[in-house]
Amino acid sequence: MGTIRDRMIEDMTLRGLALRTRESYLQAVVGLVKHYRRSPDLITSEEVRGYVLHLMQERHLSSSTCNLVLSACKFLFYVTLGREPRSLDVPRSRQPARLPQILSREEITRLIEGAKDPRTRLILSIAYGAGLRVSEIVHLKVSDIDSERMCLRVEQGKGAKDRFTLLSPRLLEELRAYWRAFRPKEWLFPQTRKPSQPIAATYAQKLFYMAKDKAGITKRCGIHGLRHAFATHLLEDGTDLHTIQRLMGHNSLETTQRYLHLAQKHLAATPSPLDLLPKAPPPAPKAAQPARAPRTVHPRTPPPRV
Repeated sequence: MGTIRDRMIEDMTLRGLALRTRESYLQAVVGLVKHYRRSPDLITSEEVRGYVLHLMQERHLSSSTCNLVLSACKFLFYVTLGREPRSLDVPRSRQPARLPQILSREEITRLIEGAKDPRTRLILSIAYGAGLRVSEIVHLKVSDIDSERMCLRVEQGKGAKDRFTLLSPRLLEELRAYWRAFRPKEWLFPQTRKPSQPIAATYAQKLFYMAKDKAGITKRCGIHGLRHAFATHLLEDGTDLHTIQRLMGHNSLETTQRYLHLAQKHLAATPSPLDLLPKAPPPAPKAAQPARAPRTVHPRTPPPRV
């Protein structure tokens, strides 16, 4: 697969795919090759279909993982191998629509205040205070902090886009305290052994789970839940959807509108149809019944004695 692998890497690089996407696509294709033990240019569309079914039915992988494998195979077939469009006619798996569990403000306070490690505390504060993805957090540079304009610069976020997001005064104080303690040069969160490289996103996720367990939070969510809470709490505080869309880096407003389903203030302001029903008049009180005269009890006359 050596030559095909190199060609696929070049194709993904030329099209500007993110590093994590390139790694995921390569890993998916390697899994396909290992399953059939043949070069990818000898694998047919029906075999790809069978491999996806194998992942779903036998390995019980999630629909999102199976869809990623299918996307990687389509890139391999259509771009790298140059096969005819739609030659790989395998439908994508429908993903269940689940709303995330939103952390309350009290839970986020326990989460951040309970993190004694300054790096963990700052990572959590950035995730919630600026609404960044975990991949965006670990790739923050010292130069991305703009204290004059009070904003954070996100360089090449999802979709290879730059954007600016919030930098609150409280977060700026924590950033300055962190910088005085650790003096990072380029990356805000560099690796200990390789300061020229940032920490991995999986490591930041691990720090979140440790802080979550320590805070006693049982809701099902990862560090991305802090990003969801950022948008939901902004919406509850009256921030308009277009502003939240720009801060989150969403391409479509429809993606941002899903937070309407999560905002407690929006839900509480919606009247229930039960409250809109006309109220029936209360039942009339029953007329008082006249009191009955007490029954006279006559003593029994004993029978005559014979």
